[in-house]
Amino acid sequence: MTTAVPAEVERRPRKQDRAARRAQLIEAMIDVLATHGYARATLTEVARRAGLSHGLVNFHFATKEGLLTETMLFLAEEYRENWTAALAAAPERQEAQLHALLMADFEPRICTPSRLAAWCSFWGEAQSRPLYQENCSSNDEEYIRVLEGICGRLIAEGGYAGDGRVVARVLRVTVEGVWLNLMTMRETYVRDEALRTVMSCAAAFFPRHFTKDGLRGE
Repeated sequence: MTTAVPAEVERRPRKQDRAARRAQLIEAMIDVLATHGYARATLTEVARRAGLSHGLVNFHFATKEGLLTETMLFLAEEYRENWTAALAAAPERQEAQLHALLMADFEPRICTPSRLAAWCSFWGEAQSRPLYQENCSSNDEEYIRVLEGICGRLIAEGGYAGDGRVVARVLRVTVEGVWLNLMTMRETYVRDEALRTVMSCAAAFFPRHFTKDGLRGE
């Protein structure tokens, strides 16, 4: 006697396969953006990188714009999950929170050449800006709000001069600048130097808590 398999059990592997394929195509698009840029990215090249047929790519993403949107959303959520997890794991001291937030941008799975290049493709292409603003601006605002809050509290607790909003923006611009250097000068500008640059910036604002090597006393 054959026992019927419940429909929900039958459907689950198909859903898992579909999710895995979509993730595979998003990773392939990240690589294509890194090597070809936003405007020259094609579904044909994505299919080749993923080792899949063009028809299968079209089954999951009917248009290049659809895959680009999903790739942007994936990167944005991956970035948000990374920094929020880093904060949650850090001590509650404001300097430790700031250190965790800055270090999160250099987490090896986030700070890869292909991901940095993909982000730069989205930022640098005019036609992607409305798409970026529509889908990612709320994540940016959340990050800036958290960073400004930490900087403001550290200024108050540490007796420093300055405006938390301005300090936060300077730190953020510094991180984005070293990300760009890591992408464009990958042979001569390495992660450790990028980290020292960012920590030196933090030390300029918070010298009793930071040095060029990170948190003072650690």
